[in-house]
Amino acid sequence: MISKADIKHHYQAMKRHLEEGLLPFWTARGVDREHGGYLTNYDGQGVLQQDMRKAVVTQARMVWGFSAFHTAYPELPGLLEAARQGVDFLIEQFWDDQHGGWAWMTDREGRVLDNGKVVYGQSFMIYALAQYGLSSGDPRGLDYAGRTFDLLQKYAADTRYGAYYENLEEDWSVSEGGYCAGDRKSLDIHMHLLEAFTTLYELSGEEIHRRKLNEVIAVVLDKMVDERAGCGGNQYDLALNPIPPIGIRRTWNDERGKGEVAEAAADTTSYGHNLELGWLLDRASQVMGDPPGRFDRYLGMFADHALRWGFDHELGGVYRDGPHDGPALVRDKEWWQNCESLVGFVNAYERLGDARYWQAFVKNWQFDTTYLINHQAGEWHQLANAQGDLLIADLGNLWKGMYHTGRAVLECVQRLEKLI
Repeated sequence: MISKADIKHHYQAMKRHLEEGLLPFWTARGVDREHGGYLTNYDGQGVLQQDMRKAVVTQARMVWGFSAFHTAYPELPGLLEAARQGVDFLIEQFWDDQHGGWAWMTDREGRVLDNGKVVYGQSFMIYALAQYGLSSGDPRGLDYAGRTFDLLQKYAADTRYGAYYENLEEDWSVSEGGYCAGDRKSLDIHMHLLEAFTTLYELSGEEIHRRKLNEVIAVVLDKMVDERAGCGGNQYDLALNPIPPIGIRRTWNDERGKGEVAEAAADTTSYGHNLELGWLLDRASQVMGDPPGRFDRYLGMFADHALRWGFDHELGGVYRDGPHDGPALVRDKEWWQNCESLVGFVNAYERLGDARYWQAFVKNWQFDTTYLINHQAGEWHQLANAQGDLLIADLGNLWKGMYHTGRAVLECVQRLEKLI
């Protein structure tokens, strides 16, 4: 039995990190007070970098973060206004008045550099706007989230094979194959559609949003989860057959600073994605009002797979990638996997009561707080090797804002408070 004192110790440490580290870091630095939107590119000490382009994914994630933290800390001044001005900037600069949908990239002032309609970006705009609507009551949240959802059904839904095309051009035409990936689908993007549709349904209560949420859950679990091995997959052809992953334009895996690199195989999996998927399924079930335990089998499956193949039982932390069966191929420890695994393990413990998941959560947090978190600045570094040596020290970039770190710590704090 895990003692209440042990739970309280970790609750206090994570709450302190949230309130004295992450929130001050982004409230002081995140808002672009000259042009609107957000500045996200910071070096390992929290100094703003010269690249001030604005990516829809990170701009949306910042809207989500300020909105969610306003709900959690309504007494703190400025959070809702920080979210609102971000929504203003996105609607004014990123929304495509001709074709609908959101551009992929602008410069600092908001001039569009890439007007591609990447479903990853559209999904995060739904997620952000829905959370903004929940937190603020501003009708623009549901209006633009609903419009974006409708555009996905019109242009991105694959009516032949199911699921969604993921990479589309300015006019919503499907991109070429290969590197542009109009011929591929992925667990990653469909998992984030699941996340987005959950929050949209929470805001709207509309049956169509619930139905499409259940449809994307079915695609993920029926086509993208290997139940024999106990993990999720990676990339698929249009008919949802697994294929060896490649680098894809406008993705984190293609643009990230490279640490370890392993030869691609058809059956690669991300331990962080699996653990994230587990708790996102649980959240979706709660929002839909399902009987408790609808996805408990998957929570245990993903946690067990990570503990078997993807977890460093000596030093703590989760590795980046590996095969479905066998030791990790890429043993770097990246910030976002080690954020999402915290929530995945503590959620699995909360739901299933297995002490192994609590122990993994504790060991994971010990690694994070020792090696990944810059306690002086308040944010997490991007990437360490298996031994904890920093490979990329950045605290923010075009993909890294307050979403994975802030959300993970907030989710853990709320769960630990319930456990206490």
